[in-house]
Amino acid sequence: MRGALVKELGRLPEPAEVDAPAPEPGRALVEIRAVPLNPIDIALAAGRHYLGPPPIPYVPGSEGVGVVLEGEALVAGTRVYVSDDGLGRERDGTLRERVTVIEEEAIPLPAGVSDEIAGACGIAGLAGWLPVVWRAKTGPGDRVLVLGATGTVGLAAVQAACIAGADRVVAAGRRPEGLERAAEAGADAVVRLDEADLGSAFREAVGGDGATVVIDPLWGEPLVAALEAAAPGARVIQIGQSAGATATIPSALVRGKQVELVGYSNFVVPDDVRREAYRRLVEGAAAGRITFPVETYPLERVAEAWQRQAEGAGVKLVVRV
Repeated sequence: MRGALVKELGRLPEPAEVDAPAPEPGRALVEIRAVPLNPIDIALAAGRHYLGPPPIPYVPGSEGVGVVLEGEALVAGTRVYVSDDGLGRERDGTLRERVTVIEEEAIPLPAGVSDEIAGACGIAGLAGWLPVVWRAKTGPGDRVLVLGATGTVGLAAVQAACIAGADRVVAAGRRPEGLERAAEAGADAVVRLDEADLGSAFREAVGGDGATVVIDPLWGEPLVAALEAAAPGARVIQIGQSAGATATIPSALVRGKQVELVGYSNFVVPDDVRREAYRRLVEGAAAGRITFPVETYPLERVAEAWQRQAEGAGVKLVVRV
């Protein structure tokens, strides 16, 4: 069976013949068509994620879109999104022609949404959507500042804030083309992260007495600037560290404004919340209300796609199997 194999930590995966999964009771056999790449895949294969990789060599890939070949509850031919169930973390992942998954973990997909967009709505889409609608409970009256809005996660957060009815949504990032996409997706204003006085730029763009919600996949200096521009009682949802693993935050910014600084991770979201959020995302994509830029690679070029993901592609990269 064709697949991609990580043969040594720190090395790029390469196309290879891999073992076919054995049928198991309660699990569906799924033929994989499209596999989105994610930062967690890169970190696991590099040996720098706290979860640790599966035993080497292993097949990476934490999620995928495919078609059911065999199942007990799922009808053969059903197109599904699969993730979790230890894929790419505790056992071989989705970068291969076939996988088995617990049937409850396979989510049937509506017509009208491509394999690639359905994949983008998964790990990355949820990491942007849920911090806004579930963790921050964003709604009318909120002014939302999305850091790192030029990536798939940030773009999902921008669209989530708009759909949630926020009064104002500001997108911040480094890539001009990504900020343009965020504006097209509904952001009321955009801010370049290389502004000389970033805190002032945030305050001016957000308006009022500052941002009531901050979505932060960056950490580091951008977060400190966002806290300077936050309103009293702001909810700051921390979801990543793309700008650095540490941040020097003056305590007065947290105490003086009574800021709520809370963390978010896809891994700790209750299953029912995650599944319902994914359905909303993919239904929104099928209806044209949610969109993501996607680039595809064939399995034979998985190493090239992997390298681009590691360097920060700015679009969703998907490997066709």
